[in-house]
Amino acid sequence: MDIEEFYEANEKRRDSAEFEFGSEWTDSAGNNYELSWVEDTGELYLMLGPEAAIGQDPFGDFSVVPEEVGELHVVVIANVATLEKLLFSLEDWEEAMAQPDSLKWLHEKFGAKA
Repeated sequence: MDIEEFYEANEKRRDSAEFEFGSEWTDSAGNNYELSWVEDTGELYLMLGPEAAIGQDPFGDFSVVPEEVGELHVVVIANVATLEKLLFSLEDWEEAMAQPDSLKWLHEKFGAKA
């Protein structure tokens, strides 16, 4: 589902605090993912976006072209009741994220969905 469908499916998600745990998680093909947790629902999710496009304005300045909402794909990989439990499960996540195919580490932590 795309990110807007994700929020529309449960309005508690939209109003909740969210905690991000890195945006450089990778799969075996080298795609980048962002890992986030929604406090009110306990959902830990991965978001895959398209490769960022770089644009140039008429004055020669470069900028990142905004991504279309429909191109941001979301998958919930786990439900974790509290931030404390999540932080325990994600101990050393920064080091894990830096490894090639880091989604394997998430798979080991949270099961078959990752």
